[in-house]
Amino acid sequence: MSNFHDKTLALAGIFQATALVKDIATRGQLDIHDFEATIRTLFVTDPDVVTEVYGQVEYLRTGIMTLIEQLGDQKGQRDLDIARYVISLLHLQRKLAKNKPMLATLSAGIERARRQAEHFHVTHENVIANLADLYSETISTLPPKIMVSGDSQYLSQADTANRIRTLLLAGARSAVLWSQLGGSRWQILLQRRRFVDQAEQILSQEIQRNLH
Repeated sequence: MSNFHDKTLALAGIFQATALVKDIATRGQLDIHDFEATIRTLFVTDPDVVTEVYGQVEYLRTGIMTLIEQLGDQKGQRDLDIARYVISLLHLQRKLAKNKPMLATLSAGIERARRQAEHFHVTHENVIANLADLYSETISTLPPKIMVSGDSQYLSQADTANRIRTLLLAGARSAVLWSQLGGSRWQILLQRRRFVDQAEQILSQEIQRNLH
């Protein structure tokens, strides 16, 4: 696989996490399979290949499609909230990379959650609450804080808030991977069409083929 292919997967990982944030913040619900696949990326800390982070390319279908919608030529399909979350996560990842104490705290916290997930399911409310607290203690303290827009009746619920924080943590994990692969915000701007083309190729040649 090419490095550009891998970058597209990492970028799709960010888009998937933020699309799920948008869903649960505005509708109070999300796809539980996408949620589980996204949370599991937090526990893959030493992959040999990028696809290991996401389990299977098919698990990134929502992220791939969101990438195409957000970066494609159909401006009416773009979601400003998702765009804002993605930009914020990329910005916060750069700050996080320079903060070694925070990285150590995140590493230890994710390891604790990994051990907890061995006794509960990865999406169990205890695991999600633990990961949400980790986000609040670390990335959420970095400026500018990500302000999630949505319906107050959902945002005021503790379980929803925990899921949102955990998804943002998972989005940051994909942003770290994106950076490790040499990705930058300028590349998204200057090579937007190429990312869309690669995402469409992944969707048609790797995902839809495997689903049939």
